[in-house]
Amino acid sequence: QVQLVESGGGLVQAGGSLRLSCVPSGRIFRINTMGWYRQAPGKQRELVATITRGGSTNYADSVTGRFTISRDNAKNTVYLQMNSLKPEDTAVYYCNADLTTMPLLTTTNYWGQGTQVTVSS
Repeated sequence: QVQLVESGGGLVQAGGSLRLSCVPSGRIFRINTMGWYRQAPGKQRELVATITRGGSTNYADSVTGRFTISRDNAKNTVYLQMNSLKPEDTAVYYCNADLTTMPLLTTTNYWGQGTQVTVSS
């Protein structure tokens, strides 16, 4: 069974930093575009950042300059470094990935279970 396993959430004061990690598990042939999304209470899930296999990145305006997405293809891991955190960054953060899986080499979009990030003022 294919899963995305997230880690790194927690409670931090405003101005602090956190780093999220996400690792796919299962019979994976290739990891394509990966990304992070977030959902605050009472709000819709929104894009935070994405990164292609080749390293091209895309960020939401609200996090540009503060968050950095990166990936280590050798470790099959995507990271989200979050600096200068604000209370409005409080949300459940979800990892997302397009994975090509074995044995049929089909590409499917997967979501992680989510990790809570809470920023106190």
